[in-house]
Amino acid sequence: MDPVIIVGAGPVGLTLALALTRHEVPVVVLEEGPAGRAEGADPAGAAGGADLDDGRLARTAVLRPDTARMLERLGCATGDGARWTGWRTVRRRAVVAQLTFREREGFEHVKPPGRFGDFEEEPGEPSPLHLPQYALVRGLRAALAREGGARIVGGSRLDTLEQDATGVTAHTRGANGATWRGSYLVGCDGARSVVRKLLGVRFPGRTAVERYAVAALRAELPWPGEAVLHRAPPHGGGEVTARPLPDGVWRLDWLLPPGRDLVTPDLLIARVRDSLYTWCGEVPPYELLDTGVHAVHHRLARRWRTGRAFLAGDAAHLLGALGTQGLDEGLRDADNLAWKLGLAWHQGASEALLDSYQAERRGAIGARLRAADRVLPPVRGAGGWRAVRRTVVPGAARGHDGLLGDGHLGRGPLGAPYVYTRTPLAPAAPPAGTVPVGTAVGAPVVDIPVTAPDGSDARLRDRLGGGLLVVLVAPGTGVWERRHWLGAGLMPRLAAAVCALPMPAELLVTEGYPGAAAHTVLLVRPDGHLVTALAGVRPAELYACADAVRGGAVGTPDVRETGSAGGGTEIAGMTGTAGSGMAEGHMERLDRAAGTHAGRVGQAGRAGLAGAPDGAASEATANR
Repeated sequence: MDPVIIVGAGPVGLTLALALTRHEVPVVVLEEGPAGRAEGADPAGAAGGADLDDGRLARTAVLRPDTARMLERLGCATGDGARWTGWRTVRRRAVVAQLTFREREGFEHVKPPGRFGDFEEEPGEPSPLHLPQYALVRGLRAALAREGGARIVGGSRLDTLEQDATGVTAHTRGANGATWRGSYLVGCDGARSVVRKLLGVRFPGRTAVERYAVAALRAELPWPGEAVLHRAPPHGGGEVTARPLPDGVWRLDWLLPPGRDLVTPDLLIARVRDSLYTWCGEVPPYELLDTGVHAVHHRLARRWRTGRAFLAGDAAHLLGALGTQGLDEGLRDADNLAWKLGLAWHQGASEALLDSYQAERRGAIGARLRAADRVLPPVRGAGGWRAVRRTVVPGAARGHDGLLGDGHLGRGPLGAPYVYTRTPLAPAAPPAGTVPVGTAVGAPVVDIPVTAPDGSDARLRDRLGGGLLVVLVAPGTGVWERRHWLGAGLMPRLAAAVCALPMPAELLVTEGYPGAAAHTVLLVRPDGHLVTALAGVRPAELYACADAVRGGAVGTPDVRETGSAGGGTEIAGMTGTAGSGMAEGHMERLDRAAGTHAGRVGQAGRAGLAGAPDGAASEATANR
């Protein structure tokens, strides 16, 4: 089968390529320039097409903890970034909020079995990762070189693309102009995406929602390792943030007033000195390393999928009213799309699976943009807080400060990871035996310690990125040897059910999960979102949910017209290869086989697994 073609070798394109190679999918990355280009997620200069290998420290990204873990799981080094020790929000001269961070996310361990379900955490919240974008690109390229399976072709500007029922043909011009054939094509080529234009996809939105002046400097500030949001500082201006990088380097961002007033070098130096004087009581010695001015645009592509072609990153959306989080969402695009294309490449794909990328990720970005439209105007409109203080309750200024701080930290309506509540990859109705846990269905799971059937220990998020994860909550497992609990209680029947699922899956065991009772079975997608939580082993329901995650029956796309330069391809429907009756019959056979297997292995009753309620399987309720 032909490789997947990725257009654009910035952070999103390289992350997608790296994730696809982990799925054993060959990749060709077409890059217009020779050295790697940016998507423009945080340009601090020209949007899109800016070389990230230039070592500029005014171009950085703040990644939420789970996004950083995803990069580390893929083998991308993040040592050039900084994990903050804390965050503080300051209004005028008063600290109004302060947080302490820990390095890792997730629960460290479960307390002894007598207090099952009671978790201990390190103090504070998990820290975001702040790193230069050139360092991220360098780490991704190094990981891709180690992994193999991907070819990066520089000097290749996309000229035209055409689609048919089996793949995509891309024509490039430039130093390495050629014709390329791929099974799928993904445009990760930035805000001025050629792929988007060739597909005829509109990109509506707002221009210059906000403007920032940026400076990277080396200095000693009063809060080493902490990031700061300073609102209404005494020296004037509406807002400034200071975010640390390694080696005593800081990135400072000043929110500029509306308009197109020129930011001169003298004005920027004045802002640097005013901020340092306010924070330190004097202007300490500092070394100015880099500067820039950038505008934030809010745009959302009408379509993210056209036949076998997709958009990701800045080619699909522009956001980032808080300065540096736009790239985080682009990396989430790559994480969402990679396992779906991997499944499609190896097993074929239903329309529901391919359409789910747009439904989930476009919905997530749309929610972020709507939240920004609701929250930011009363806080940053003309006159700022003074313009609205008479229409809100007293003390709301602190609430506004909290909303902005949460947005910077990847929390709240401006920054929290999206919950896929309306995904096409869900059963038509909650399956029988569904139980509530501490994570909502469709939300990212908590990073808990888990044990694999081979006895190895890991974190749950370290096992993502492959197939489904089936996690059994079994308190007491950790005190028994693998040879005791692997054949005990629910394990044999659950292992048989996992082996019979319609897509690759891995069985894991954990001592506990927040809000989950003993013997709860969690089904987790490859990108870490919870599919369902079931009481006991229910093979039919487990199968139905896994079948929904893969989009149901795989069929042959009906391509009605061929796209070329300036046009797109529309896929009308699918010719199914498996009916609902076949699926129901398969699940009935699976349930019988699982029960027989469990009987052969026997019920050892060790490790807290014996006597657990199996939960009789009921009729499946998956989309078919």
